[in-house]
Amino acid sequence: MKWRDTLARISRVRLTPRGIGAACVGGVLIPLGLVLTLPDLVGLGAAALIAVAVAWLVIGTQRLESGRGALHVTRAVAPNPVVRDRTADVSLLVAAHQASGAAYERLSRLRLSEQAAHELAGHQGIRARVSARADRITVHYSLTPMRRGRWSLGPLLTTRTDVFGLVRATQPLGSPTQVPVWPRTVELAVRTRAVGDVDRSATGARLQSTDDSVLREYVAGDDPRRVHWASAARRGQLMVRADESAGVRPVTVLLDRSLLPHWQESGSMRRPAAVDDGEWAVELAASIATSFLDAGHPARLVTTSVAPSLESERFATTRASRSALLDACVDIRGHRGNAEGQHAISTTARALRLARVPGEIVVTVLGPQGPDARHDLAALAAEGTCWALLVAPHGAGFQHELDQTAAELRGSSWHVSTCEARTDPERAWALLAERAP
Repeated sequence: MKWRDTLARISRVRLTPRGIGAACVGGVLIPLGLVLTLPDLVGLGAAALIAVAVAWLVIGTQRLESGRGALHVTRAVAPNPVVRDRTADVSLLVAAHQASGAAYERLSRLRLSEQAAHELAGHQGIRARVSARADRITVHYSLTPMRRGRWSLGPLLTTRTDVFGLVRATQPLGSPTQVPVWPRTVELAVRTRAVGDVDRSATGARLQSTDDSVLREYVAGDDPRRVHWASAARRGQLMVRADESAGVRPVTVLLDRSLLPHWQESGSMRRPAAVDDGEWAVELAASIATSFLDAGHPARLVTTSVAPSLESERFATTRASRSALLDACVDIRGHRGNAEGQHAISTTARALRLARVPGEIVVTVLGPQGPDARHDLAALAAEGTCWALLVAPHGAGFQHELDQTAAELRGSSWHVSTCEARTDPERAWALLAERAP
């Protein structure tokens, strides 16, 4: 394995213009010296060729990350994760592992080139600010991710030459960094009269008053104004009043992954309209979930799956767990086809019905559904409150199924509204909230 790596490094070595000149001079002097029987010319030509060959082998066999002149790479991204269309700052440090003349000599002849996925770098690429010192090279640049997902940054590409400038080699240095990109979210007005009425009508006398405070231990992210100082002094640890969320119903946001392009196509930009529709759906679902969480509701985001595992999709209960909701959105992609999508919505609806907690509200972002999926979704409303935002994808042939889905769900006590893909999230949410009782 090591000899293969060595051969691969040697194969990446290239002659510089100076090296090409030296090789050409050597190639001319040797035959000329032989013809003229001048040993000095032969020796000069041979010396030039040997110098090029030795430089080739030395540069090709050296490893930048090992030996007396070993270098290491440190990369930091802030903030991390990054939000789509928001700017993140990247700091890259290439430094000597140990202070030595060999390391400083390597750094002085090093040229750097950072690699970044197109989804991270965008159309403008990377514009870096470089500062060099004897023992380190520091690079600063900014990224504005274009798409949600998990994208690679690095490894760093280095170009270096030998002492005489005869050859150069481009080699990777360091390991790549995976940068998760969150979807954009919009703060939605979930503390509306409609949501309040749903809570009161469903829980009634079970709602606790502000006098029925329950104390619990302080958790990072809790509002400091909720700290109960008398109990904290008595117990020797911070305690907070839990009455803010008492009687508040948990919310499950269900995202139909059929709204995203099929997973074979989701990594390609050949269908920009479908990709944009899918990203809009993810951002809308994430906005609904985070808005309910910020309003004090335990919330979770569930996506359709042929084998749903709702036990792992726990409710986020504090503002500090908001990042967990957004982390769950990073790797969402479409189904493998329409048949899988319809099967997934049916199995997920049945699993939600079996695992539903008392008082749970289900808010769905759905596309048009077939008869079997409509039947399983309709049965879900028998266990409690269900809201559906039906999305009409761009393109012809969906209107009939969209109307059928809306009619059947409304007939089963769902609160349903329809909108087109890429509608402003606040407008889409307002359409749904207006139809709630």
